[in-house]
Amino acid sequence: MHIVIPDDYQNVIRSLDCFARLADHRVTLHHDPVTDRDVLAERFADADALVLTRERTVIDEALLARLPRLKLISQTGKVAAHLDVDACTRHGVAVMEGRGSPIAPAELTWALILMARRKLLPAMQGLYGGQWQVNLGDRLCGQTLGIWGYGKIGQRLARYAQAFEMPVLVWGSDESRAAAERDGHRAAGSREALFAEADVLSLNLRLSERTLHAVGADDLARMKPSALLVNTSRAQLIAPGALLAALDKGRPGYAALDVFEQEPMTDRQHPLLRHPRVLCTPHLGYVERQGYELYFGDAFANVLDFFEGKPCTFANPEVERRHG
Repeated sequence: MHIVIPDDYQNVIRSLDCFARLADHRVTLHHDPVTDRDVLAERFADADALVLTRERTVIDEALLARLPRLKLISQTGKVAAHLDVDACTRHGVAVMEGRGSPIAPAELTWALILMARRKLLPAMQGLYGGQWQVNLGDRLCGQTLGIWGYGKIGQRLARYAQAFEMPVLVWGSDESRAAAERDGHRAAGSREALFAEADVLSLNLRLSERTLHAVGADDLARMKPSALLVNTSRAQLIAPGALLAALDKGRPGYAALDVFEQEPMTDRQHPLLRHPRVLCTPHLGYVERQGYELYFGDAFANVLDFFEGKPCTFANPEVERRHG
């Protein structure tokens, strides 16, 4: 079978231990980000299976119509808005999902919090530029960590906060707030209170129709001038342009971001990259070796099970599988 893997940005997938599972199949990897449908259709034309790296490639009705050979899309992690599952079903393309892990995203979130609060990037840039101690950061101890979304990542962040002696304030669904209280944390009395009281506020929500642009200008305006907003989930949780405008008005005072509305973001002049109170990383939340072994290990196992005719669990169980 021919398996195509797009968006291997770092050219590392062949180096993973789990890649050996595909030794008996023809595998083509692409390393550049491509959005042009004509180019994608050409690259995927003779693919029996696609292995997608999270949400980097959009698979829609128009593209699927040009891929009559395609039988399977094996998704690393969970299916999201980038993949039109209903269209896959109509075109007879089976979709299989993998697992996710909260470990790497939580660790990166905490690294950003530490770096932003201690203002490590300008301090390091000063050192490499021949200067010694150019600024003054803040400690985390005693600051309130606000968490919107108390799922696996939010719960892990709350445990990190306890180790750093930070009180935790949680907002989310009734179930999330109740779970936070059971874990010994404080549930915010309201959404407004979360934004007003948090010294560090981490967004840990899934992107959906309900959460799209959930954070607006009014929310950000309630934050302290000294507060830090951290977003390692999805840029689209925040209304377009709202964060830059809020930073320019001084509430919140700082932001740390791993996600952007347009990715990959390679414009060195982008205002977020040039803002003196914003710390940015290139969507590294899930991008580390052990996480890749998990994500791609699942995805490759699903491909093999599918083509070996083993029992499979599909994201679209009603699909009529293609043969031949």
